[in-house]
Formats: sequence, C-alpha cells, structure tokens
Amino acid sequence: MKPVPRLYRALPRRDTAAPSALTIGNFDGVHRGHQAILAQVRSQAQALGLEPTVMTFSPHPRAFFARQGGRLELIPTQISSLRDKVALLAAHGMRQIVIQRFNRHLADMGAEDFIRQLLVQGLNTRWLLVGEDFRYGHKRSGDIDLLRRMGQEHGFTVETIADINDNHGQRISSSALRTALAVGNLTHSSQLLGGPFRISGHVIHGQKLGRDLGFPTLNLRVPAPCAARSGIYIVRVHGLQDTPLPGVASLGVRPTVTRDGPLLLETHILDRQVNAYGKLVCVEFLEFLRDEESFPDLTTLIAAIRQDVQGARDYFASHGL
Repeated sequence: MKPVPRLYRALPRRDTAAPSALTIGNFDGVHRGHQAILAQVRSQAQALGLEPTVMTFSPHPRAFFARQGGRLELIPTQISSLRDKVALLAAHGMRQIVIQRFNRHLADMGAEDFIRQLLVQGLNTRWLLVGEDFRYGHKRSGDIDLLRRMGQEHGFTVETIADINDNHGQRISSSALRTALAVGNLTHSSQLLGGPFRISGHVIHGQKLGRDLGFPTLNLRVPAPCAARSGIYIVRVHGLQDTPLPGVASLGVRPTVTRDGPLLLETHILDRQVNAYGKLVCVEFLEFLRDEESFPDLTTLIAAIRQDVQGARDYFASHGL
C-alpha cells in the first residue's frame, strides 16, 4: 500500500522540515510529459534521501490574469479537476503536493522572494527540476540563471528538462491534449495521457429525468470550462464494483430540458441498477459517439438515447471491458 501524500495549501510546512526534491508547474492533465518529469523527481529523491515534491497552482495563472483583465475568453479549459490532478500526482509517487494559491500576492511576489519564501523556507528544497523556459516571480522576471545563483547560496541544485516528444517527434503538452479533447479525439488524448481521459467525483442527486425516461444516470459535477468536447461518450466506470462497469455518458448542459444548467457528466450504466449516491466514482472516456443536441421533444430524445446505448453495447461486444 502506497503512503498517503501530504497536501499543503500554504507554506512553510508546519509539520516537517524534511528536505525536498521539487518540481514546479501547472500539471494540468498529468500527461506523459509530466509523467517523465515526475519520474525523474522520484528517482532523484530516492537517490538523495529527499521527499519527492510537486508545487502546482490554483487557479491556473493564465486563468487568474484573464479574469483580472476581463478577458474571460483567454481562460484555458481545464483538463483535470483539482481532485483528479492530486490523485494522479500521488499515483506517480509525489509524497508532498503543494497547491499554491495563485492570487495577487503571489503574482506580485519578486523572483528572489519566490525562491526564498517558497523553495527555501517553505520546502527546504535541495534539488529542483524545471523546464528550460521556466519563469516565475513578478512579471515573470525570474529565470534559470537566478535559480542557479540562489541555489548555490541556499544549498539546492537546479536541473532543467527539455520538452518530451511523442513517437512522431511532436511535443507532448497540455495544449496538445486540450486540442485532442476539444475535438473528441480520444485516441490521441490517450496517447498523450498514457491512458484514457477520466473525470472523477462524488455522485450527486439530479432531476431524476433519466430514470423517468428509462435510463437512470449517475451525475457528476464537472469543473468549467472543461477541456473535453460536450457530447455523448462510451465510458467505463470505476468505484462501484470490484471490476469496471460499461456505460454511456452525456457531458454537457442537457439542452433539451434546460437552457442554462450546470455542466454535468451523466452516466448510464448498461444492464444494471446501482445505488451510487454519494459514492466516489471515476469515469473513463473510451470513444466519442456524437455531439450534444437539443431535441424537439422527449420522444426524439429517448430514441437518440436508445441508439447511443446500442452503440455502447456494440463497442463493448467488440472490445470488451
């Protein structure tokens, strides 16, 4: 059983002074490029007797500045919820996870203060891995050279890592992943992630419309703006039984029944009734079926759902779980 990581929402840590092997970034999606970084941190931490540590930010700095400037269209879509990001970082061996609040105070913090307060005093950093273009501090004034100079002064080593490319020589990035998800290309997103795109959360009560229509659903809230294309997907559901369950899911705002409802993931489990309210489930996206549509009446909606369910049955008959 893996040890439970320590989660910090403020620095310095109050419960330990253990030295850290650290990497810093947004890690949205925790794709294969991120995984290569985390593997290197994990390896060096083990070799040097340090705590493998990641610092990430909430909200995304680009989202913060977009809101500050009133340019909401510049907010990046979100690949992973904070819950999923933390779970993935932990799964890749991070023992300390810092969710650093990105606010005006952090945006205005000078580069040297960023290093002293967060890296040195906050985490007792002894080894640091960042991308070659890593910038930090007020107006992105800090660079790698400053990190290395202050590392010599405060006793930490700085390493950089180049971009990680896929088998076709293309950079693996959160931007590429967002593009794949935006067009429903789950084959490409799975290649970038090293596995299926997923959304997890606790099952909430809905309007029970699916049950009334004969297709009961498990409902999950989804952070907006979500990177995945709204529409109908074939999915696999974890967390309800020892083995995953086959399903078909709708990601969207249900335009047939509401005009401006919240973004929801509604999943119908094939061929079984499950009591799932309040349970933590993980929905893996396997194949995109069609876009979300607004139907003229419930009869037409039911016919479309039946066709979606049959599409999911055909998929699992061919591919299995």
